[in-house]
Amino acid sequence: MSTVSAAGPEAVTEAPEQKPLKPCCACPETKKVRDACIIEKGEESCTDLIEAHKDCMRALGFKI
Repeated sequence: MSTVSAAGPEAVTEAPEQKPLKPCCACPETKKVRDACIIEKGEESCTDLIEAHKDCMRALGFKI
């Protein structure tokens, strides 16, 4: 005999608990182009992309 019970409608409406966003996972779009630029051209040639990534991180609440 099974001891599994059917979930009620309240189980469907509950949102899963969200974990805080880690800096390494934030702003993947700006991070990808920033990193590619740094590898190809060097950090000094990519200041605009570096600042764009910092702005994105700040917008998500990271203190940079």
